[in-house]
Amino acid sequence: MWPRVVPSCGMIVKLHSASVIGVDSLPITVEVSTSKGWKWHLVGLADSAVRESYYRIRAAVRTTQRWPNFQFTVNLAPADLRKEGSLFDLPIALAVLAASERIDIQPLAQHLLVGELSLDGQLRPVKGVLPMTLMAKARGLRGVVVPVENATEAAVVDGIEVLGAHHLEEVIQELRGVPALERMPHKGAAPATNPEPLRYDFNEVRGQSAVKRALEIAAAGGHNILMVGPPGTGKTMLARRFSGILPPMTLEESLETTKIHSVAGLKSTGGLITRRPFRHPHHSCSAASLVGGGNFPAPGEITLAHNGVLFLDELPEFQRSVLEVLRQPLEDRTVTIARARYTVDFPASFQLLASMNPSPTGYFPSDPGTQYVSPTDLQRYLNRISGPLLDRIDMHIEVRPIRFEELDAGPEEESSTEIRCRVAKAREIQQRRFAARPFHCNAQMERSDVQTHCDIHRAAKALMKQAIESWGLSVRAHDRILKVARTIADLGASEKVEAEHVAEAIQYRTLDKLLRN
Repeated sequence: MWPRVVPSCGMIVKLHSASVIGVDSLPITVEVSTSKGWKWHLVGLADSAVRESYYRIRAAVRTTQRWPNFQFTVNLAPADLRKEGSLFDLPIALAVLAASERIDIQPLAQHLLVGELSLDGQLRPVKGVLPMTLMAKARGLRGVVVPVENATEAAVVDGIEVLGAHHLEEVIQELRGVPALERMPHKGAAPATNPEPLRYDFNEVRGQSAVKRALEIAAAGGHNILMVGPPGTGKTMLARRFSGILPPMTLEESLETTKIHSVAGLKSTGGLITRRPFRHPHHSCSAASLVGGGNFPAPGEITLAHNGVLFLDELPEFQRSVLEVLRQPLEDRTVTIARARYTVDFPASFQLLASMNPSPTGYFPSDPGTQYVSPTDLQRYLNRISGPLLDRIDMHIEVRPIRFEELDAGPEEESSTEIRCRVAKAREIQQRRFAARPFHCNAQMERSDVQTHCDIHRAAKALMKQAIESWGLSVRAHDRILKVARTIADLGASEKVEAEHVAEAIQYRTLDKLLRN
């Protein structure tokens, strides 16, 4: 127990903390001053979770010593930035004790402190520790003090001391000169070349060689793809295995992805995320849950799928207004959410993978034995997906039922590892091609890049002209066909885009043909 000390009034203590806006962290200074009285004043545009911190802090402090009998004014600066969450409990508690002259805060004066306090003084994990640690390093702070559950996540940042705490008393002991906090060694920021074993593998899928080929092309070039087929043909089964053939994440991608999941509170294990995200929202989701938002903007599904895959099953079942919000992120690869006081940009560089039935009955109208569908009903069903959105989906592939012979016999199917090797080689070609550009795959090429890298000869131009005139393709669809053709050429290690590459790319525009027949 600490002896009772009568501090001098008017003492001011300042500590470093942080807040998260979007996926980045901003510095927050926790200031506490004392005066005569018994009241508690907390200012600095705090939300209810921050305002309620008094009760948590008071109970936590009283587990180790008497509560100081003074009036405290707590300021979270800058005062015009809204603060949310319980992560300020630890720095406020320490600043209160330091302002009461119960402890000397100097040993941790150059550390960033965050953590939620329970009533018994235990420290609970908080969101956004990785971006906070990166910000602390950028600002030249010596280290961070975080709940021990967050310490492994913070330890991926090199060049900064990471101290993990289980209890408020451990931090107090550290300030008294008794080493009580866990020193976390640097974990290294290099993502694993071969992450954990795949849960789903393509060698489990019999047949569907044409669909597998299309998915391989989509993975190699970063293209969006839509699978169209009846129920039971394996669309969802194929989709679940798609992320397993994507190339490994680079260090930059791994850091970006880990930051996003840390801010969203989805980071349950330490270290960097090495597996590309696979998000699968239900068709009843709202536009806000898809793009993000809220009073304190939080990342939505398309941001959580950054550097990974967003899978939309039964695409026409989504509300049309929800699907339309995808149009701008698919082009700009970012989401901007504006509020009265600030604007937040969320990264949204994802691959869209979608599936749908070909008609309201679930089957292709031309298949024998299927229920008749009137042209009006078919058109109404297909119009649930707007033309501008379809234009932004590079590839449309039909998924037909598997024949019994394919299901019952045949050689062993290719594994995801074998397919991923070819995809990785094609991506290496693209990375060399776009070394001086701010992107790294064919799907992200701009108009000028398409003209430079997708030059085609007379035979290929004739094929393109026929497709455009027959199906009424837009300029955007024309460019996307050329991007897919460029990827097909890369998979074949061809420097030029030949007529056969363009012919195969044109085949992956199934819905353009359906919508105009």
